[in-house]
Amino acid sequence: MQQALLDYTLYLADSALILGQRNSAWCGHGPVLEQDIAITNITLDLIGQSRSLYQYAAQLNGGDATEDTLAYLRSEREYKNCLLAERPNGDWAQTILRQFLFSCFQRELYTQLTKEKDTTLAAIATKSLKEVTYHCRWSGEWVLRLGDGTAESHTRLVTALENLWPYTGELFKAADYELAMGLDPAALQTNWLAAVQSTLEEATLSLASLASCFMHVGGKKGVHTEELGYILTDLQYMQRAYPGCDW
Repeated sequence: MQQALLDYTLYLADSALILGQRNSAWCGHGPVLEQDIAITNITLDLIGQSRSLYQYAAQLNGGDATEDTLAYLRSEREYKNCLLAERPNGDWAQTILRQFLFSCFQRELYTQLTKEKDTTLAAIATKSLKEVTYHCRWSGEWVLRLGDGTAESHTRLVTALENLWPYTGELFKAADYELAMGLDPAALQTNWLAAVQSTLEEATLSLASLASCFMHVGGKKGVHTEELGYILTDLQYMQRAYPGCDW
C-alpha cells in the first residue's frame, strides 16, 4: 500500500510539473499581455501543486529523497505523468485546449481526493481545487472564443481537438497503483465528459468523428512519447550540470 501511495503521488506530481513546464514556454510570448500573465500564473499554480506532492512523495520514499531529486534526477521511464501533459504546445489553440481538457479532469479528480482517507493528499487536493476551478473557467472561456470566433480560430481548435483527444482516454484507465489504493478514475469520466462536451458544443465543435478513435496509454506506467525526453532535457539541465546547486 505504501508503494502504491508513493506511485500515485508521483503520478499527480509529475502530471502537474510536466504541464507546468510546457506552459512555461509561453511566458513572454502570450497573444496579449493579460493572457500572457494568466498562462504564467496557471503555470505557477501547477508547479506549486507539484512541489506539495513531491514533498509528500519524498516523505513516503524516505532516504535521501527530496522534492528536487524527484523532480530533477529521475529518468523518463521513472516519470508517471499522463501523456496529455507532455503533448507539444503547438499554437495557442492547442495549448488552450490541452489546459481545458486537463483542468476539467483535475477538477473531478481533486474533488474526489478531498474525501480521500489519506489526510495529506486530501489537504493538497482541497487547496489545489480552488486554483483548478479558475483554470477550468479561464481555459473554457478561451475555447468558446476560439471555437465560435473566426474561421481561422475555429479551424485551429478543430485541429487541436483531433490532435489531443486520443490522449484523453488514459486519464480514466486505472494504473496498478490506483487499483491498489481502491481508486477508480473511470468513475470520473461521466462528469468530465459532460463538462467538456457542453463547452465544445457551445464552441460549435463536435466529438462525433472522434468517438471511436484510438486512445494512447502508457504514461502512467512510465512509457512515454519522445516529447518527454526533450522536456526533461530543459527541466533537468541545471541540476544535472551542477549537481546539488541551490538557489
